[in-house]
Amino acid sequence: MFRSVLIANRGAIACRIQRTLARMGIESVAVYSEADRHARHVRQAARAVCVGPPPVAQSYLDVERIVAACIETGAEAVHPGYGFLSENAAFAERLADAGIRFVGPRPEHMRVFGLKHTAREAASACGVPLLPGTGLLHSVDEATAAAERIGYPVMIKSSAGGGGIGLQLCRAAEDLPALFETVKRLSRSNFKDDAVYLERYVDRARHVEVQIFGDGAGTVVALGERDCSLQRRNQKVVEETPAPNLPPATRQAMLEAAVRLGRHVSYESAGTVEFIYDEERDEFSFLEVNTRLQVEHGVTEEVTGVDLVEWMIRQAAGELPDLAARVPEPRGASIQVRLYAEDPGKGFLPCAGLLTHVAFPDDARVDGWVETGTEVSAFYDPMLAKIIVRADDRDAALARLRAALARTEVHGIETNLDYLRAIAGSELLACARVSTRALGAFAHVPPTIDVLAPGAQTTVQDWPGRIGYWHVGVPPSGPMDALSHRLANRLLGNPSGAATLEITLTGPTLRFNHAAEICLAGAEMAATLDGAAVPWLTPIAVAAGQTLA
Repeated sequence: MFRSVLIANRGAIACRIQRTLARMGIESVAVYSEADRHARHVRQAARAVCVGPPPVAQSYLDVERIVAACIETGAEAVHPGYGFLSENAAFAERLADAGIRFVGPRPEHMRVFGLKHTAREAASACGVPLLPGTGLLHSVDEATAAAERIGYPVMIKSSAGGGGIGLQLCRAAEDLPALFETVKRLSRSNFKDDAVYLERYVDRARHVEVQIFGDGAGTVVALGERDCSLQRRNQKVVEETPAPNLPPATRQAMLEAAVRLGRHVSYESAGTVEFIYDEERDEFSFLEVNTRLQVEHGVTEEVTGVDLVEWMIRQAAGELPDLAARVPEPRGASIQVRLYAEDPGKGFLPCAGLLTHVAFPDDARVDGWVETGTEVSAFYDPMLAKIIVRADDRDAALARLRAALARTEVHGIETNLDYLRAIAGSELLACARVSTRALGAFAHVPPTIDVLAPGAQTTVQDWPGRIGYWHVGVPPSGPMDALSHRLANRLLGNPSGAATLEITLTGPTLRFNHAAEICLAGAEMAATLDGAAVPWLTPIAVAAGQTLA
């Protein structure tokens, strides 16, 4: 077994891998950029090496710096996690040249599945169902002819890359030329490869994937399937296993197809075979293969009891016992949601800043990297944590998820926590009426107010304030006009101590993202709601979208 393993990643996945390494008695080596010098995965590592400035191209994606860190620390293997260099065949080969083991699939597996058109060819060769589609297309004219043959709507897809980048839905012939060029441009700028192909579009598609593991010598096993249909802009939000409302015969056929594809290439280590499932036709079709650990691997671990990271490490060390004899029967149900530093009220714009308070429930699995005092950088993916629950059945797992989210607290910056709570409590999820488009129509109004102008000397006050702390240097505080503070709260039916905005010089300009009720009290000043004067000492209903000045 390895004495030390370097983790070529950051954030939640780095902390997740460290947990397994610690249990196995293996030293973990962290790499970090200057922006991550105080991150949890750096503090938890036995040794840590700075690999460059914050931009990923100069740090986490710099192959030579990662290799140099291995040599400097004597790391015998590298676990790449997900993202970054996890599916980079050249990186795996460079490590091999330096005598360092790559914990993951072989380079040829990354290459055959790294481009979607070659992945389709491999799937076709072993009888895995495919959506009607094309090979690589070299011109708009080729694409137009192919789309007419397949029938609209069609998906225009980049052959390289992943993560939802380089996908465009085309519903009509007149839209195809512009969308075709858009996909080529995105693919060229993001993946340095502008190869494009078409597939038939399934209007109410579900995204179901199968977790496989191979020993590299022809034995490949399936560890169940996951439903990842609830997505926002092609990015997964909720993942669960087993996939709900999936006919048993279809589930079995999907598992067998995934194993057949893995055996076809003598797949090694962890991988995921992804399918599009057409619920109306009860048909599944091959989508792609991810030659790495998936973000959602935790739900599979929860129902199987398998530590996939440990399996990967033992496989890389040549110490994984008979694979076929180690496959447990999945038990129960598990659901995961992804907590992001993003603002649902502003089109899910990523957010950065200081987390002033973080608390997670003790009875849920949380794969994360943040805590009170963490500085969330603008340089990296905004995922803060994965909140994972397990129960004996799906209904019980949903109840646990709702309870876990209710007890999760993240303050300091905007997150999608309220959005996740709304999804968890929705009839959409309860009835498993899921598809890759379902969240596009999911109505969520964040209970927030945008501060368009802060107002000089406008403060948040509650009553009676911070009293009784003079002896430790905190003077009495609270509102200057405690009577008006309490009177406004009484008119609104609030507790007397509820927080208010106290204005002493210039008032703020506030845009309400949700319906609310307000009351103005104290000394009168000019105040307007969408330009109309606001009366004093009167509860006023404010509609979503209105602006108070």
